Amino acid sequence: MADATYDLAILGSGPGGYTAAFRAAKLGLKTAMIEKDSKLGGTCLHVGCIPTKALLFTAEIYDYIQRADEFGIKVTGVKLDWPRLLARKREVVTKHAQGLAMLAKKNKVDVLTGFGRLAGPGTVEVESGKEKKQVKAKNILLATGSGARMLPGLEDDGKRILTNVSVMELAEIPKSMIVIGAGAVGVEFASIYKTFGTDVTILEMLPRVVPNEDEEISAELEKHLKKRGIKCETNAKYESAKKDSKGVTITYTKDGKKHDLSAETVLCAVGRRPMTEGINLEKTKAKVERGYVHVNEWMETAEPGLYAIGDIVAGMPWLAHAAMWQGMTAVAKMAGKPAQPVRRDRIPMVTFCEPQIGSIGLSEAQAKEKGYKVKVGKFPFLGNSKATILGAHGGFIKVVADEKYGELLGVHIIGPHATEIIAEATTALQLEATVDDLMAMVHAHPTLWEAMADGVNSVRGLTINI
Repeated sequence: MADATYDLAILGSGPGGYTAAFRAAKLGLKTAMIEKDSKLGGTCLHVGCIPTKALLFTAEIYDYIQRADEFGIKVTGVKLDWPRLLARKREVVTKHAQGLAMLAKKNKVDVLTGFGRLAGPGTVEVESGKEKKQVKAKNILLATGSGARMLPGLEDDGKRILTNVSVMELAEIPKSMIVIGAGAVGVEFASIYKTFGTDVTILEMLPRVVPNEDEEISAELEKHLKKRGIKCETNAKYESAKKDSKGVTITYTKDGKKHDLSAETVLCAVGRRPMTEGINLEKTKAKVERGYVHVNEWMETAEPGLYAIGDIVAGMPWLAHAAMWQGMTAVAKMAGKPAQPVRRDRIPMVTFCEPQIGSIGLSEAQAKEKGYKVKVGKFPFLGNSKATILGAHGGFIKVVADEKYGELLGVHIIGPHATEIIAEATTALQLEATVDDLMAMVHAHPTLWEAMADGVNSVRGLTINI
């Protein structure tokens, strides 16, 4: 006999899970959210997006203080208070975790603490300690998230060998660090610790850093990383690791030769693994490949009434905002409300390294592969007055468009506040705007945002500021 019956049961309370839960409740669905941990928020809030960006913001402030003379300010005796820095990071997390608990109560979403697993059609078993109970639901949404992927010979010990979780709780700032992986997580932590004084080397197996970005973005970021003193070894394949009392030695292969590199700490940032083990997906009709769940554009699996969102979905990026959007689309489908299907090319990617990266849509290479006759425009932040005021005029905006009609295909930004500026491009792609539409839009001056105007104007060869 089931203990409770719901319109929707959600496994996981990360951004995808809680967004789906609160939206479902507002749409009139009786909703339960099942969470194995004691607090809501998942990886993103507790050990991912939020605490990482708290550290990055402190690093940005610290960098500006170190450059204070440039802005006419004399600063002496500056010292980084590492314990206080970590404490503030925890305060930010706690505040928002408490906020989620309040929102769950406000929206009348039942929160069930325990490990949830599928127990037959429309049934979830919730295990908490020695207790088990069943929950019946018309729809089930899997939002179980992901964990750090590790390489052979590397095991997180919280001191020498680290993941994205343990690297944020070090007792002190390490003198040196090897970062394995030059994706978003790798370059963000490389930026943080370099700013705080750590000697950082990045090892990347592929030919370029941030390999999911447009090639010109990768080249520009590598140039800036090296300028900051961060060493980058691309085409470097990890082989093994040896740990001792002083640190870790990594053996890697490059150009057919083996090399050894030693550091006090090693951060493994080689991607994520879907957390779908033990939830009985193999007993459903859902198609699962290497732990990733296949869904349609409404986030439905092949099992009736079973949906999946977030990091566990095949072919989707590991991004909190992607999971949020997917969750809202799924519950709208369940509730029979109007919604737009999820499109991979409408999800912006943001990386909070220094300089920041923001991108959406097709890269130049992808657009050409799809058969478009491409017209590209570029505008450097060197020509933007606000960037000069901020003392952050590196990088550029790259606009990829269809030559004939001016259809906007993709926008790729590296530079100051790129993660904010990408919002205009996201809106434009969602509304299927052309570069001519954006050229006709008034951009406020002096702002970083107006660099977008120069970017789209450059497609037509009509840039003003360069």
